[in-house]
Amino acid sequence: MSTVAVSLFALFAVIGAPLAFALGIGAVAALLAGGFDLVVLPQRMMFAVNSFPLMAIPLFMLAGELMVKAGIVDRLIGFANALVGRVHGGIAHVTILAGMVFASVSGAAVASASALGSTLVPALRKSYPAPFSSAVVASAANLGPVIPPSNAMIVYALMAGSSVSVGGMFMAGIVPGFLLCAGFMLLASFISRRRGYPLGGVPFSLRNALRETRRAGLILLMPIIVVGGIVGGIFTATEGAAIAVMYALLVGLFVTRKLKIADLPGCLFRAAVLAAMVGALIAFASVTTFVFTLDLVPMRLSAFIEGVTESPALFILLVMAMLIVVGMLIESNAAYIMLVPLFAPLAESYGIDPLFFGFLFMYNLVVGMMTPPVGVLLFVMSGITRVPMGALTHEVLPFVLLQFAVLGLCLLFPPLVLWLPDLLGF
Repeated sequence: MSTVAVSLFALFAVIGAPLAFALGIGAVAALLAGGFDLVVLPQRMMFAVNSFPLMAIPLFMLAGELMVKAGIVDRLIGFANALVGRVHGGIAHVTILAGMVFASVSGAAVASASALGSTLVPALRKSYPAPFSSAVVASAANLGPVIPPSNAMIVYALMAGSSVSVGGMFMAGIVPGFLLCAGFMLLASFISRRRGYPLGGVPFSLRNALRETRRAGLILLMPIIVVGGIVGGIFTATEGAAIAVMYALLVGLFVTRKLKIADLPGCLFRAAVLAAMVGALIAFASVTTFVFTLDLVPMRLSAFIEGVTESPALFILLVMAMLIVVGMLIESNAAYIMLVPLFAPLAESYGIDPLFFGFLFMYNLVVGMMTPPVGVLLFVMSGITRVPMGALTHEVLPFVLLQFAVLGLCLLFPPLVLWLPDLLGF
C-alpha cells in the first residue's frame, strides 16, 4: 500500500498538482489497493485537523495580516533603520532586523515575505540590483519559522506528540535565530562592500534611536507578552495566538489608527486561505501516515536504520542529509506530517534529546523553503518582484549556505539549541 501511495504522490507532484491533492490521491489509491472502506478517509482527516493546538496557526496568520494593515511593519522598519546607521549593506540590515521582529509575531515565512516584500523592495532597489534585493527579503522572511512563535514548531510538536512541547521548541530557536540574523547581516555587509554597493541607512543618532524605540515600544512588547506567556505556562500556544490577534487589532485601531473596520474581511479571507492550505496538507498527509502505519513502514524503517548504524551521531547525519533532499522536493508542512511520526520515535530509541532532534529536523526543512525546485519563498519573491527564478536562485545561494553553516554549528555544539530550554526547565 505504501508503495502505491508514494508512487502516485510523486507522479502527481511532478506534473504540478497541489501537494495536498497529490497526497490525497495517493492515500485513496493505497486504501483501495488494501481493500479498506473509504469511510476511514474522512475519519482520519477530521481526527488530524480537529486539534486545539492547531488553531494557533490560522490565528498567528491573522495576527500577521492585521499587523501589515495596521502599519506596524512601517514602525518596525523605522525602528530598525534608527538602530543600523549608515553602513555598507545598511538597507539590507534594516530588512533583516525588521524580518526578525516581524517573525516574533507572525511565525510564518510566507507572511513575512509578503509584508517585507511589499514595503521594503522599492527602498532596496534604490541601492541594490533587483535579484539581490529579493534574496535579502527572502532570507529575512526565513527567520519566521526559526524565531518564536513559529508555526513550523507548532506543527512539529503536534506531530511528535508528548515528547516535545511547543514552549520548549520556541526556546530552542532563540539562540540559533539570533545567530542566523547576525550571520545574514554580516553576509549582506560583505557582499555590499565587495560589489561596491552604496552606503545605506541613515546616520546613527541616539535621539532618533530613542524616538523610534518609543514609537515601536508597544509593538516590541507584543512578542514578549505572547512568547513569554506561552513559555511561562500562563496560556497555551493557541491562546497566545488569540492574544496576538487582539493585540494587533487594538494597536491598529487605537495606536497607529491605520487599521480600518473595512480592512477586517480582507485580512480574515487571506488568513483563511493560507490556513486552509495548511489544513488540507495536514488532513491528507495524516491519511498517508495512516497507510504507512498499516504497512508497518515505521518498524521496517527502524530495523533498516538500526542495521546501518548504531551511532546516534551518524543517525542524525543520515536524517539531516535526507532532509536536505526532501526540503528541495516537498513542501515543508507535508514533510513534517509524513516524516515526524516516523523519525521522532527512532531518534528517541537512539537516546537523542527529543527537543534537539526536533529543532534540527524543523530547521533543516526551513532551509528547504529557499532551495529550488520547490522553495516556496523563491516563488513568493519571484512573484512579488518579477525577478526570474534563475537570477534569484543565484543570489540566494550564499544565504542558503550560511543557514547550513548555522545548522552545522548546532550539530557540533548542542548547547546552542538546548541551553535556554534547559535553563527554563523544558
